[in-house]
Amino acid sequence: MTAYVNRQGLSVAEPLAKLIEDEILLDIAPDAFWSGYAALLRDLAPVNAGLLDKRAKMQRQIDEWHKARQGKPFDAEAYRDFLSEIGYLEPEPEPFSVTTENVDPEIASVAGPQLVVPVMNARFALNAANARWGSLYDALYGTDAIEGEAEGPGYDPKRGAKVIGWARAHMDSVVPLAKGAWADVEALKVADGALLVTTGGEKTALADPAQFAGYTEGGNIFLRANGLLIEVVIDRASPIGKDDPAGIADIRLESALTAIQDCEDSVAAVDAEDKCVVYANWLGLMRGDLEESFEKGGKTMTRRLNPDVEFLDPQGKPVTHPGRALMLVRNVGHLMTTDAVLLDGKETPEGMLDAAVTVAAAMHDLRKSGPRNSRAGSIYVVKPKMHGPEEVAFTDTLYGRVEDLLGLPRHTVKIGVMDEERRTSANLLACIKAVKDRCVFINTGFLDRTGDEIHTSMQAGPVVPKGEMQKEPWLAAYEAGNVDAGLAAGMAGKGQIGKGMWAKPDAMAEMLEVKIGHPKAGANTAWVPSPTAATLHATHYHQVNVAALQEEMKTREKASREDLLTPPLMTGRNLSDEEVRRELDNSCQSILGYVVRWVDQGIGCSKVPDINDVALMEDRATLRISSQYLANWLLHGICTADEVEASLRRMAPKVDAQNAHDPAYRPMAPDFDGPAFRAAHDLIFKGALQPSGYTEPLLHAARRAAKAA
Repeated sequence: MTAYVNRQGLSVAEPLAKLIEDEILLDIAPDAFWSGYAALLRDLAPVNAGLLDKRAKMQRQIDEWHKARQGKPFDAEAYRDFLSEIGYLEPEPEPFSVTTENVDPEIASVAGPQLVVPVMNARFALNAANARWGSLYDALYGTDAIEGEAEGPGYDPKRGAKVIGWARAHMDSVVPLAKGAWADVEALKVADGALLVTTGGEKTALADPAQFAGYTEGGNIFLRANGLLIEVVIDRASPIGKDDPAGIADIRLESALTAIQDCEDSVAAVDAEDKCVVYANWLGLMRGDLEESFEKGGKTMTRRLNPDVEFLDPQGKPVTHPGRALMLVRNVGHLMTTDAVLLDGKETPEGMLDAAVTVAAAMHDLRKSGPRNSRAGSIYVVKPKMHGPEEVAFTDTLYGRVEDLLGLPRHTVKIGVMDEERRTSANLLACIKAVKDRCVFINTGFLDRTGDEIHTSMQAGPVVPKGEMQKEPWLAAYEAGNVDAGLAAGMAGKGQIGKGMWAKPDAMAEMLEVKIGHPKAGANTAWVPSPTAATLHATHYHQVNVAALQEEMKTREKASREDLLTPPLMTGRNLSDEEVRRELDNSCQSILGYVVRWVDQGIGCSKVPDINDVALMEDRATLRISSQYLANWLLHGICTADEVEASLRRMAPKVDAQNAHDPAYRPMAPDFDGPAFRAAHDLIFKGALQPSGYTEPLLHAARRAAKAA
């Protein structure tokens, strides 16, 4: 049972009150904080509730419109007129530009990878913050980016040679020499502010001398490609450097420029106890003192935040460059409530608690004299799952109130708008305008966006199989329209226009081949699942000048709104029994594999083996797709309830077998009556009734029950 203390008419969970009052608050007395927060809740919680009611009303109207037209061909013009009539579609705003000020270059002007990590896990959070720099040699050697595997224990020189060859060829492509190749470099020397290179016994230089960024007294060389630093590490005593003519032991890349510390989709925080872990880890990151000890190889290791990187510029003047990713914090959306703070005995909006506490914790960064997260003096918040301009405007109001509460100048808090709900995509320019004085980020999230696409069109008809969704017209319009809106709003050079997650953390060769499409699409950041993936994805930004590409794209033909609003329906087609069974098994296995860890162990994001035992990154967004997909097929008779039940019972033993190595795992079979199995069942069978198809209400209830048991 949670113990509460009274604070200015609020019932606050005792551990949360202690954390806030003893550690988080800086410039405001506890009584003043709680008084101001109580006023904020009384003023804004009813507005929040009204916005959620409006969402639900619009969805009911859309459902009834589709029901009335079942069996008829889809009429795009009539649908668009209807959406405008109910206020779902809003008029395009007059031309404007974002006016956000005091934005760090990692967000405003330099293109590079972005890590997303559950802040609830201190080790992962630290790994993400420290992923600003990564070894290209290690990233290649330890993944399938280089074909084959190492032979025997220890270092394999043959595989190492392949790694070095790949890395040197990349250097030839992005920081070429005036003459010769990086594979033949025999010596590197700095003289008179320039880099001199010896290759084949002859002196040469960089083809573009301006790419020389600096050096260290120990001989390391810093180069720059499209704004990203590359460090050539010289160490003749190392196993690699001793055999290299120039003593090159490694090539380190500036990798994860930014990292989103996530309080939302990748965590399983369901009560005050969990929220305290989330907030304490974020506070430690902002203070700079977070650390985590763990066992590895029989030894205790402690992870801390990396120091800044020090070197000399070409003229020999000292340079201090960030050693950590610039961190943003993703708060929860408008939907969920929390029992960590009660008002009049009732739960209060979790997103409001996140806003007040994470911003207050980030003030430690603004006040400290050591290495700072934001050198520009800003606090970066990513806000997910907003539906349309009115909800974005409410977010602007909320963070304005938090700034007033904490004594911060207006627009200290910068907002990232997640373009992952259909109503936001259809009105994206108006959404950006609603927060134009603090907007620093928009991005496409294909996973959540697909879940909302299915739910919004739930009554329109059966949707296409999941594997075909990426070929549907709405998706191409969505991805292109996001970039179009960002450029039209003047975000180029002021903020991030991002793309979504690479969901196959072990498929780095495929990622290297495919994910270059994100910067080529005009995105100056894109999500990656690990520090290793960040280092490899950084090579794409060496190759693509995103700023120049964005400039060219400003005059292209804009994405079709009609395509964006075309539901991905399966028309004029019958699936075989085997096709249906395969789709059911794929989705049920995915749902069970994720939900059982979430409910029983509180793991919000992890590599979950799919039906073919291929590890995929799963979070609530992927769960939203699978559950809404099966709910839709059930509704329209593509499958029966008995077939779904049978699939769940077929897949539970498979998931049990995939987790047999985990001593903390509790099997679902043969009883099929645990909270995890029941939650997976409900996510499908009650999916059509869930608000916007979100998984949180059912997951939170199941996790709370599991914790109580």
